[in-house]
Amino acid sequence: MALDKDVTGSEALARLAALAGERVGPRFKGLPPDADGLTVGELAAQRRNLFTGGFTTPVLALSAERLEHNLALMETYAERHGLAFAPHGKTSMAPRLFQRQIERGAWGITLAVPHQVRVAREFGVQRVFLANELVDTAALRWIAAELAADPGFRFVCYVDSVRGVELMDAALTGTPRPVDVVVELAAGAGARTGVRTEAECAAVADAVAATATLRLAGVAGYEGEVPRADPERVHAWLRRLVALAVDLDAAGRFAGLDEIVVSAGGSAWFDAVAEVFAQIPELSAPVLKLLRSGAYVSHDDGHYRELTPFNRVPQEGALEPAFRLWAQVVSRPSPEQAFVNAGKRDAAYDLHLPFAQVVRRDGGAERAATGVEVTGLSDQHGWLRTAPEADLEVGDWLGMGLSHPCTSFDKWQLIPVAEADGTVVEYVRTFF
Repeated sequence: MALDKDVTGSEALARLAALAGERVGPRFKGLPPDADGLTVGELAAQRRNLFTGGFTTPVLALSAERLEHNLALMETYAERHGLAFAPHGKTSMAPRLFQRQIERGAWGITLAVPHQVRVAREFGVQRVFLANELVDTAALRWIAAELAADPGFRFVCYVDSVRGVELMDAALTGTPRPVDVVVELAAGAGARTGVRTEAECAAVADAVAATATLRLAGVAGYEGEVPRADPERVHAWLRRLVALAVDLDAAGRFAGLDEIVVSAGGSAWFDAVAEVFAQIPELSAPVLKLLRSGAYVSHDDGHYRELTPFNRVPQEGALEPAFRLWAQVVSRPSPEQAFVNAGKRDAAYDLHLPFAQVVRRDGGAERAATGVEVTGLSDQHGWLRTAPEADLEVGDWLGMGLSHPCTSFDKWQLIPVAEADGTVVEYVRTFF
């Protein structure tokens, strides 16, 4: 997907529009068999109903209304708190959603690995924050070529070791434009990645300063890795991150920058990020206070429903779970048990099992899935425990909420976006 020239805004929109030209076929799960051969755009124009328009189960759908609500809410939240926003694109890997996030005020898109950056660039994303140290020679040279070809492209990535700096420098030798890096401060002992001590951070910063290929742009980290995270521990780590930025600035390590990047913020503690970043003192250059929460775009019915900061600050609003996985009851071997035709290939299960929510029979109205519980997943079956009050028959459609959007999007290449009455108004293409 490497680009051979700058992608203008109009070209990016044209590439997004070209996704509507893909032909529908068996590689896209859940779509109507009689739609094979249509383009995605032609199918969308038909505005078929998810429940009566020939869609087959299992099928994952996004709520059009809830998706729009979540995009608007986080735009407002970032503006209210003076934060720049680079939502983590690894959640969806959906260029159309990237575009909608940027239209909703996002500074850019956060990503995790080089392939994801290539997808973002293919569809014209001009600002990328890579929340990882990048030491792959081929990927670094591709990034350097992108920077050289496009003066408007902004790329920032982590560094968390002197050795990493050395590898990056070796790969980038001779490139005309330095790569911006931020020192990643680890969230504590046992955290995932990042420099463990302030002294080591200074050593990494010095190593960057000794190169001509890298430019130290700020500091960053991920507070979601704070051991035994609670408000006190998360706030304390965020204050360490801010103090690191202040110390590096005082030591002259950000000399010549137009702005200093200070970045944190997953989807569980962005209220703490907003509070601590509001207290960042004046530095030698304006501070880009960069929040990176990504799961908000779809939210969920489990992990993030429980952890979202909006539970702590309800006056700021509330995210709404936008996913629903529809499966069909294919077996009812006893009054206490039933099976649906969706399993590990279709549903996130790394944090919670799906949550039985509603039932539809013969295309009729929804009713609560009373007395129905998902107890396990096989590859292509969901195991249900059914209480005496459960009214469930073979052939019924069961609508399930999911936990952890990051392992939900990746199971579906083309996701219908449906309005409340079931009308499918668009399709979201993913690139995992």
